[in-house]
Amino acid sequence: MTRRQVLFALAGVVTVTASLLTAGAAGAENQPAACVPGDVYGDPLPSPSVSAVRVPGRFNFLEGPVWIADQGRLLVSDMQPAAGPEGVQPSVIRALTPPDRFDVFVASGGSNGLALGTDGTHVLAATHDQRSVSSYNLADGTRGTVAQTFQGRRFNSPNDLTVRGDGTVYFTDPNFQRGNRPDEMAGRTGVYRVSGGVVSLVDDTIAQPNGVVLAPDGNTLYVGGNSAGKIYKYPVLPDGSTGPRTEFASMSGPDGATIDCAGNLYWASYSDGKVHVFAPDGRALGTISAGTNTTNAAFGGADGRTLFVTSGTWGNFGVYQIHLNVPGWPH
Repeated sequence: MTRRQVLFALAGVVTVTASLLTAGAAGAENQPAACVPGDVYGDPLPSPSVSAVRVPGRFNFLEGPVWIADQGRLLVSDMQPAAGPEGVQPSVIRALTPPDRFDVFVASGGSNGLALGTDGTHVLAATHDQRSVSSYNLADGTRGTVAQTFQGRRFNSPNDLTVRGDGTVYFTDPNFQRGNRPDEMAGRTGVYRVSGGVVSLVDDTIAQPNGVVLAPDGNTLYVGGNSAGKIYKYPVLPDGSTGPRTEFASMSGPDGATIDCAGNLYWASYSDGKVHVFAPDGRALGTISAGTNTTNAAFGGADGRTLFVTSGTWGNFGVYQIHLNVPGWPH
């Protein structure tokens, strides 16, 4: 496929790979093979409290897992100590091929959260090295830009992101990896949407927004407020814009998140080293233990029912895994 870059000269607009933001459509027709429209699922967890098992391998600080089904492997961001006068953390994108083979996908990825693009040929990345959202070609690792600025101002340090079936990208922008670079957001941390190359503000009143995930039908957006210990939800309108937020659940230190085909949420808590599982109505269904300092989670595996979790201590992070009852959503 030929990659064509389109430059939009609009406020907050950036260079984007056209196929990333136009491929697919929201709804059942874009569901992955593991998610069958109309299927009824039971309890997602084997029991209310379960533990994931660590995959052999020791890394610095892992984040942003995403399963690439066509390649049968999991990509993760491995962040390194801050370097240089600006105090920016380098990041390597590594690839886990089960059971325990790790390779380097992009040596200088600069990434935190990762998400599969709707065209299936790119992975999108919240890239704090350039204070942007980027895309990486899965075939050769070449980099493109999805979002660079909002109204001419550079972001703090994009952290997590999720993709709607129509290619709309939502991402969070706390300041965790901004380092010593100037604050161009005047102290604000925000949630943004990228649609058709245009960057729009979703919400700039959440202190340190972190994990972000869409419901399988693309009609609800969930965002974790790290500082407040809250998970919020927004109705998503047909054009991708969002309505007023409401509080969905409370938990300590919400970090990254994922969702299964039944709409159950899996939210990592950096504070307690667990993944907290919530039903679509907000009921707490149980927890998955995974070491300490849990940062994120993603579904994958041959049947889409393996939950991969990134967790650990600085310099001793690992990938954990557990097979669950409900397949997961890939983006």
